[in-house]
Formats: sequence, structure tokens, C-alpha cells
Amino acid sequence: MRIKVCLIIPTLVQGGAEKQLALLAANLNPEQFETHVVVLTHSGPIEEDLRRSGVNVHLIGKRFKLDPTSYLRLERLLRKLKPHVVHTWLFAANSYGRLAAARAKVPVIIAGERCVDPWKTWWHDKIDRWMMRHTSAVATNTQAVTDFYQARGLPTESFKVIPNAIEPAKPAITKEELFHRLKIPPRKFVIGAVGRLWPQKGYPELIWASELTRVVLKDVWVVIVGDGPQRQRLMELRDHYRSDDALKFVGHRKDASELLTAFDLLWNGSLYEGQSNTILEAMAAGVPVIASDIPGNRDLIVHDQTGYLYPLGDTGQLSRYSCNLLLDSEKLNQFRQSSRQFAISDFSLEKMVTGYQRLYQELYEQSKR
Repeated sequence: MRIKVCLIIPTLVQGGAEKQLALLAANLNPEQFETHVVVLTHSGPIEEDLRRSGVNVHLIGKRFKLDPTSYLRLERLLRKLKPHVVHTWLFAANSYGRLAAARAKVPVIIAGERCVDPWKTWWHDKIDRWMMRHTSAVATNTQAVTDFYQARGLPTESFKVIPNAIEPAKPAITKEELFHRLKIPPRKFVIGAVGRLWPQKGYPELIWASELTRVVLKDVWVVIVGDGPQRQRLMELRDHYRSDDALKFVGHRKDASELLTAFDLLWNGSLYEGQSNTILEAMAAGVPVIASDIPGNRDLIVHDQTGYLYPLGDTGQLSRYSCNLLLDSEKLNQFRQSSRQFAISDFSLEKMVTGYQRLYQELYEQSKR
């Protein structure tokens, strides 16, 4: 008998959690698992990939934060599907999905916490603690998330850490191809940052660091790939620093993972993280990373071996690390090799999928006792 698994997530946009869910859903062993993905709010480009892989996708159509009708549709769907395992991803799905699964009498209910979330208030914490009575386990991707929730009163013995996976590396493109695609003049060095333009990602510090780096290296581009609510404010900040000749916002790009392969360095200035997919993708492509020294990033970067960690907000140190590394070709090549080896060996797709398959099987067997 196959175990029927239902993965519930708010959207299918191109975010980190969504990418990991899609990798998992598409690669669960079809001889052992029947896989369904339930999308609470709205779909996105990942839906097409899932359907092409033979995964069943169901859309609920949640419209508001508190939407009783969507909750009822979700509960009815779970009663109809009768899954053996429900695995929810992110706060909205963790809340709606666990309650609906409990009322539908699903034997195994797993919550997915993917990030250190300092934005959560006391009532988020209260919901999280109350929902633990309906939770068989909490799956996460890093010990940093476990530590965060332990400090907020959740039982850490319920947490299971299964690291993220990297997709097979995309063929690398040349810098010349990158310049052609982005329609910018060629320069010797290219530093990139990839992610949504919103406060968590710390882009104001990266903009100032780009100006400091330009002053030293001169022949350098800093390319920011992504879009979001802070775009206009960040562009105004760039213009205020008169850094438009060093820094380019190129918006959301479907070829972001290909552009990344042509970077000399990747910057990550996040104020908080879970486990960054972009950092993993860069390391797998042999692109050294310089990132803020925060939980989550420390899981991925071994300081002075696979990249550099700089004190949060210390743009001077970020710029110094960048300039020194780009001017030291021997060390740059060492970082390229060590980061690629670390990413491929410790964050393989096979290891991630096997971890979840084992978790689903063990909890389902326990539920039958």
C-alpha cells in the first residue's frame, strides 16, 4: 500500500520554501507514495513544474487572513482525499492545515517551519503552541530554526532537521553572456545578490557596500536580481549615494539561476534566515559567498574556508572581504572548489528526499500502533 501524502503551502510563487516543496513532491518515490499538493491562496509558476512531474495539485482560493469558507473547503478536500500524512509549510498553512487535518482525522500531521521569524507576535506564538497538540512532528531545515522556537516555548524534541536540497547545477554562462542578457557594459568583476526586495534581506547595507567596493575596485558591477515592495526606495537610496554606475537593479529574472553562475561573488545581507536556497545554489555553482553572520547562514558557510561571514550591518567589513578576495585569485579559486564540494556532498537532493520519506514512513507506522 502506498502512503498518501498531502503537502499544504500558501502559494506556488518562486520562493525558497516553494522550491523545496516542489523538489520534494516531484521526487518522492511513486512506488511508495501518492503525492498531492494543496495551495491555499494562489498558484504560481511552480504549479506547471509539479503537474509535469505527475503531482496532483489542488487550489483552495483563500482570500483573507481569516477566511472560514476556504478553511471549510480545505477540510472537505482532506476528508475526500483521506491522506495518511499531511505536511504543512509556512505559517498560514501550518495554522489552517493542521486544524483541518486534525478535524479530518489524518493520522500523521507534520508542521513545516522554514525560517527564523522574529516578526511573529505573542498571538502567533500562542497559535503555534496550541497547534502542537495536533502535531506529530515539526520539520525544519536548520538547527537555527529549532533553537528559535525552543526560545518561544515549543518542545524541541518534536523538531526534525532535514537540510535543504540543491537542484542539479545549471550549465554555467560566461560573463560576456551575462553582460549581453542584462544589456550592461563589460567589467572585470561581477558581484551579485538575489532575492526579494524587502526589509529581511538587508539591501540598504548592500547598496552602501557596493559604493565602497566600487571606490576600491572601480571595474566592478554589483547586480541585484529580484523585485519587491522596497524596489523604489532602494533605487532612490542608490541614487542618493550616486552609485548608479556601480549597482544595477535587474528585476525578477526567470534566468536568475543561470545569471548566478557568472558571478565572481554572491552577497547575502539578510537580517534573519532559515536556510538560503540562493546561497546553496551559488556554492553548488562554485560561486563564493560573503554573507551576514546570522543563524542559518552559519550552517552553510565555513568562515575563511567556503566563504566569509561578516558582522551584521558592518558594510566596511563586507567590502573589505570582497575586495581582498577578488584581488587574490588563488584564494578565490580555493573558495570556489571548497564551496562546491561542501554543497554537493552535504545538501544533495537524494539526502533531502530520503530524510522526508523516512520521516513519513516512521510516523505513519507509529500511528497504526
